[in-house]
Amino acid sequence: SPWLGGNAQARLSLLPAAQEFILAQDDGKQRCIKAVGDLTKAFALAVPHDAALEIRGDVAFFQAVRAVLAKNAPGDRRSPDEIDLAIRQIVSSAVASDEVLDIFAAAGLAEVRDMPQRNLAVEMLRKLLTGEIRRRGTRNVVQARSFAEMLEGSIRRYQNRAIETSQVIEELIALARDMREAAHRGEQLGLTEDETAFYDALETNDSAVSVLGDETLRIIAQELVRTVRNNITIDWTVRENVRANLRVLVKRILRRYGYPPDMQEKATKTVLEQAEVLSKGWATGTLGD
Repeated sequence: SPWLGGNAQARLSLLPAAQEFILAQDDGKQRCIKAVGDLTKAFALAVPHDAALEIRGDVAFFQAVRAVLAKNAPGDRRSPDEIDLAIRQIVSSAVASDEVLDIFAAAGLAEVRDMPQRNLAVEMLRKLLTGEIRRRGTRNVVQARSFAEMLEGSIRRYQNRAIETSQVIEELIALARDMREAAHRGEQLGLTEDETAFYDALETNDSAVSVLGDETLRIIAQELVRTVRNNITIDWTVRENVRANLRVLVKRILRRYGYPPDMQEKATKTVLEQAEVLSKGWATGTLGD
């Protein structure tokens, strides 16, 4: 095997096939992570026995496979560089990024769809989408929550064997495209990223959209951003009097523009949740529009 005698590139080229083999097994990922963990402990106890030293190259191979499989596994503390080895092997241009849009721009969705390692393609897509959703959650609570639910649903059906590997790949690619389009939604509405986040918080109520229309919701979102930014402090989330005042201001804006009365409480809660995500950066001046 090139693992023992080849150069670094030859050794790394073995990892995608190894992962594909493991991911194709029933509960293969978790069983591999546990088995390699047990192997590592046993190896550490046996060294420097000659029999242990003879298999250190094999142990290193299994540890490398575990490293790229163990992303998001409970208790795993390996470095992002170790975990991203597989990603750099899959994407032909060897571009590694935390943002799914950058990866897809470099590799192309078609390349992911045509990968021979189908189960590994699913893992790659899941990792990239999870990272992008986490990033969006720091700016847009509603959008991140919606995409997270869709991702979780697709992965759950795949793990329960309700859909085939090829189908879940298509679903995840479609989700990536939806996320790409959502990133440009604010531009189409003439809103900043922060204003779009509040717009999405209002639009979770379908009846509000049909009654008020996009233009009114856009105006409400812009006014909400101005009002919230002018009435927050660094510690507002732990000061009930500030929260209460902000709640009153939000409800007042909603009433003024005719937001459906029966949905105002829910909308206010979502708006305040969104405000909490953005407020720290606003208050410290580290988060712009």
